[in-house]
Amino acid sequence: MMSTSQGWKRAITIGGSIAGLLAARVLADYYEEVVIVERDRFPDGPENRRGTPQAFHSHRLLMRGKIILEELFPGYADDLLAQGAFSRENKQIQLHYHRYGKLVIPDEKDAGCSRALLEWVIRRRVAQLPNVRFITEHEVTSLQASSDGMTITGVYLQQRGEAGNGQPMMLETDMVCDTSGRSSKLGQWLQELGYEVPEPERVNVSFGYSSRQYKVPEHVAMEWSTILLEGNSAQGIATGTFESIENNIAQVLLFRAGGQSYPTTNADEYEQEIADLFDSAITDIVKHLEPLTAPRGFRVSACIRNHFEQMEHWPSGLLVMGDALCNFDPVYGQGMSVAAIEAEQLARCLQEQRHTPDPRFELHVLHNMQQAIEPAWWFSMVSDLRWSGVTYTGPVSMEGIAFAQDYFDSYLEQAIGQYNIEMFENYMMMTSLIISPQEVINPDRIAAVLAKDLSPKGRRLAAKWVREDGTVDWNTLSRILPSFI
Repeated sequence: MMSTSQGWKRAITIGGSIAGLLAARVLADYYEEVVIVERDRFPDGPENRRGTPQAFHSHRLLMRGKIILEELFPGYADDLLAQGAFSRENKQIQLHYHRYGKLVIPDEKDAGCSRALLEWVIRRRVAQLPNVRFITEHEVTSLQASSDGMTITGVYLQQRGEAGNGQPMMLETDMVCDTSGRSSKLGQWLQELGYEVPEPERVNVSFGYSSRQYKVPEHVAMEWSTILLEGNSAQGIATGTFESIENNIAQVLLFRAGGQSYPTTNADEYEQEIADLFDSAITDIVKHLEPLTAPRGFRVSACIRNHFEQMEHWPSGLLVMGDALCNFDPVYGQGMSVAAIEAEQLARCLQEQRHTPDPRFELHVLHNMQQAIEPAWWFSMVSDLRWSGVTYTGPVSMEGIAFAQDYFDSYLEQAIGQYNIEMFENYMMMTSLIISPQEVINPDRIAAVLAKDLSPKGRRLAAKWVREDGTVDWNTLSRILPSFI
């Protein structure tokens, strides 16, 4: 429990990446001092660093993430544009879904940029806060707890590199927030303190990326901010994306999941794999551009959702956010936005705690975060499990996943094939975590969509879930769907 009689003095975030910076920004409103401990030495400019091996690849914020970032860092998009980010205003997005068709929609007033530039802009904003300081090139090696193990009182730091051979030093704190990402050791630390840690949910996704950057000549006017070409697991066709980032640079990303094959990192073969996508839209642009880099790969075997909130006992003075709590298949652009949602929840809970102290504050925060991020995790599963070879371990109903896959097929075939922009916008706002999934997945909407789907799959789906009077058997269907629907 946080001390309200003596004030909230020091908070520490483990990791200075996007989630750590967002956590620090929120904590700085409530603690006298916030310390960000980062393993890397931060670059002087918007450059990739060793601790973010995925940073070279495409990153994007969902609309919900953009809204939260604007609240935390007003005008951050203008900062990005001032540093050469690509202005998406008056540009278009081209979407090709092999199952549904093609759609062209206008992009919003926004800035296209690399992960490195976004992180640099946010880090500069956080560094301007008077009560925030950074300790770089140091690694947190363990937690310091009270004698009964019920309160975290500090962290042990070890300097990295040649100077890091001495004894770890202990830094006292009132709150630790682990934002160290996929490499988090939090589960191990908790077990060392005597806590039982639940088994996490696991999507064995075995995905592979391959990305390449291109120089856009001055005379080439970019009509498109983004192009998405959906892949086809059954035919072994990769998903391909094209987007413009800062300083007249464009980026192409190829993606496959399931572990059966990965996109190439050979330069000549890479161009051929772009050509092998099910549409030529990206090839038609790239042939006018100059390659800046060789293709670079990135692979991850599994995505993990920890359920620390289910623990009977949890030490006070300890929180966790970002990929250390739940990590996603990055192709859907959820990770940074989920971290922003978690920061939003943390801010709300801290405000409540200031006025109405809760002795189980930290577990309350974790419960709220899990409720807020559950739709993103489920949407990611629905998409990933379309790829042959992807498997799942956990409590989510596979029958519910299969229903969602079939229903979304019917829904998007009508939204895109019939150019129903209202339907498509609702779907995008749902997957961008702006509106509740109940706006798209509800008895009336399901009945209306299936009534129009006369395909064999649509008829089978209707025969299973729609009664003779045209209403959906919601009592049965809701049992296999998540509680947030």
